[in-house]
Amino acid sequence: MNAVVGTSDERPLGRWLVFLATVFWGGTATLARSVFRDHGVPPLTVVELRFVIAAALLFAWLALRNRAALRVHPRDTGYFVVLGVFGVAAVQGTYYYSIARLGVGLAILLQYVAPSLIVLWDLVRGKRPSPGTALAVVLALAGTALLVNGVDTSRLHASVLDWVVGFSSSVIFAFYVIFSKRGLTRYAPETVLVYTFTIAALLWACVTPPWRIVAAAYPARLWWSFLLLGVFSTLVPFRCFYAGLKRLPATEAGVIATSEPVVAIGAAAVFLGETLRPLQVVGAVMVIGAALLATRGHPETAEASVERS
Repeated sequence: MNAVVGTSDERPLGRWLVFLATVFWGGTATLARSVFRDHGVPPLTVVELRFVIAAALLFAWLALRNRAALRVHPRDTGYFVVLGVFGVAAVQGTYYYSIARLGVGLAILLQYVAPSLIVLWDLVRGKRPSPGTALAVVLALAGTALLVNGVDTSRLHASVLDWVVGFSSSVIFAFYVIFSKRGLTRYAPETVLVYTFTIAALLWACVTPPWRIVAAAYPARLWWSFLLLGVFSTLVPFRCFYAGLKRLPATEAGVIATSEPVVAIGAAAVFLGETLRPLQVVGAVMVIGAALLATRGHPETAEASVERS
């Protein structure tokens, strides 16, 4: 499948859609953290429930309103399985494992090495990034590092396995972005999402069986939190991200996605009263600058741009 980048008229909308996805992801991070920290729900249980809720709601919507979106060609079954397991499920699994073992700061920093890896992948394929794109990637990585400064030094002595999983989260996120574009050339974003959400949910259900979740007897108010996370931390932002990714080069979408920690830290400051350190403010400015720099492409070349996977 060939991944065709959107026309110059579509790219501004694509940028806003990716940024909107980061607003939902970052804005709901405080809710997710509350579920982990205050209610003691295992992170992977939350991941599973997010996918179950998102898949169920999206499937019901498509079944009622757009059944044609549920049709896929049999030859693409393998694609959806690979993306669901090694993309969607693995991105969430490695990220939350890293949070548990390495801490939030290092987990965020390691995952957002991904835009750099996307650029390296382009170089391997003989596609040289523009100076602006290269600078945007460097700014985004450096800004993210400043945003998450103050990492617990005790986490630096984690096991080799913990570090391998941590670094793999960036590789998997880069793969997820690049490989998703293949499906988006043939199918609508909601088609790709409904099947990859379902596959990811089934995979994590093998790790935490549904009866174990039922046996935990979570209170009703906590299920409302699960529902909010399923809708506003999963279904809505992934739909926005895919709609934006369909219109943008993978590198540009990846750089804009680094705005997520800016939103998350800003939300924590507003809703939880957490104080922003001066270096974090500098980091936020750098990430925002990187996102703006990444959008300064050449529209005339974007229309003809085709990414082959």
